[in-house]
Amino acid sequence: MAKRDSEAGCLAPAGDSEAISHLKGAVAAGKPWYIALLETVGLWSSSEETRNGRRYRYLIGGEAFDWLLLAERLCEEIADAVPRHELIDLLFGGRLPDEVSDELFKELIGSAKYHAYLNYFYGVVVEKFVLLAVEEEIRKERVGHVFSVGDGSAEDGYQRIYGAGLEGLLRLFRKEKGYPQSKTVASDDLEEFTYWLFKYRLAYCDRERVASDTKKGLEYLRRLSRSKRLRIPRGNAVDGEGAGLGERRDEAQ
Repeated sequence: MAKRDSEAGCLAPAGDSEAISHLKGAVAAGKPWYIALLETVGLWSSSEETRNGRRYRYLIGGEAFDWLLLAERLCEEIADAVPRHELIDLLFGGRLPDEVSDELFKELIGSAKYHAYLNYFYGVVVEKFVLLAVEEEIRKERVGHVFSVGDGSAEDGYQRIYGAGLEGLLRLFRKEKGYPQSKTVASDDLEEFTYWLFKYRLAYCDRERVASDTKKGLEYLRRLSRSKRLRIPRGNAVDGEGAGLGERRDEAQ
C-alpha cells in the first residue's frame, strides 16, 4: 500500500518550534503581524501536524499547499496581535492588508511554496467550484424539460466534466494511490481526491474544455464569494505532467 504523507517520515511531530519562535519574536519587536506571518510560512517545514486533537494537513498530494490553513494555525499563536476584522478578511476572504502585493507575498513565502499554493488554489479550491458550476449549468439546461432524465446532480456533473461517474473515479483514485477500495470518500481524503480530479482533467480533457471549465469555476467562485475583492493569485498551476495516470481512463468508466 502506498504511504500517505503522514506515514512518509516528512513531518515534524509538533510543528516547527523555531518558526513559531520567529513569528512571536518578530511581532513582539513591532513587525506587522501579516509580514511576520508570511515569513513564518516561508520557514515552515511540516506538511501536516495534529494539534489539540485537530489534524492540520497543509500539503495535499505532495504538491498543493493550503497556506490559509497554516495561517489559521499560526494566527492562534499571535491572537492578541491580530485585529479581528483583519483575521476575518484573511481566513474567510483570503485577503491580506493591501500593502502585501503578489510579488511580496511570493518573496516572503518563497517560490516553491508559492507554486504549491497555486496548485492548491486551482487544483482544490477552483476544482470544487468547477463541479458546482457545471451542476448549475445542467440544471438550467433541464428547466422546462419535464421528462428529462436526471436532475443536474453531482453524478451528472462528474460525467460531463471527467467523462466518468463518481464511483468509477473513486475506484481509479484509490487504485492509483494504493488505498483500500470504498464507494465513499472520507472528509480527510476529500481534498486529495479533488486535487487528483484536477490532474485527471488536465491529463485527459481537451485543452479548450479545460480552460473553459476552469473559467466557469473561477466565475462561480467570484459570484459566491463573500468578498468582492477575492484574491486570485497570478501564475500557472501544475500542468498535469507526471500525474501518473497513464492509459487508465477506461478503468473509470
